[in-house]
Amino acid sequence: MHLAALSARIALVAGVIGAPCLPAAAQGLEVDLELVLAVDISGSVDEVEAQLQREGYIAALRHPHVIEAIQGGMFGRIAVAYVEWAGDHYQRTMLDWTLIEDAPGAHGFADALAETPLTSAHWTSISGAIDYAATLFEDNGFEGFRRVIDVSGDGYNNRGRPVELARDDAIARGITINGLPIVNDRLNPWGGSPPRDLDLYYEQRVIGGPGAFIVVAEDYTSFASAILSKLLLEIAGETPPRRALAAR
Repeated sequence: MHLAALSARIALVAGVIGAPCLPAAAQGLEVDLELVLAVDISGSVDEVEAQLQREGYIAALRHPHVIEAIQGGMFGRIAVAYVEWAGDHYQRTMLDWTLIEDAPGAHGFADALAETPLTSAHWTSISGAIDYAATLFEDNGFEGFRRVIDVSGDGYNNRGRPVELARDDAIARGITINGLPIVNDRLNPWGGSPPRDLDLYYEQRVIGGPGAFIVVAEDYTSFASAILSKLLLEIAGETPPRRALAAR
């Protein structure tokens, strides 16, 4: 082998050995929890109920106990996205993934939510909400120790595929689904009666995954205390013995 060719080969090998080993893809920021708040805004939720529901989330996100729980985690930070849903063709990310690690971050998210217009759409597809929310965890810039979809609603799945199939697919992707059924005796805007045993429906068909649980809101006026209890449990990674029932 000529000296020039040998020198070129040695340089090539040295360059390969000395080259840095680059990761295949950049890793996301580590957080204790990636949480999608998936909120029912179907036609059965009237204007008063929608406002109470929105105010409940805003108050919970601003609560000092929630901020303390966030900062008490292993990483001291979580990532949250806020989704509204109705029928199988209506899911909207109202607030995209946001890092929350202190009071300004939590208050900023709550303030942004307060400025987001209330919307409404027809039908109720819990399966569509779960399917949509499950896709949001991919390439979102975060790497959560836990991934949770928090589904709140006041009715049964009546559009889209069976909710059990959506639940099982999400669980297979390492996602836990928690539920906040809103049990109330108010007639819907068309005069129909509210669903019976919605809490059992959520327990048996909607929630699933490691540590899954429901918190029951007895009506919309108790929604604020229900979502506060639920957020504290989710952030801390705790599970009540069977269910948590919000006081009237």
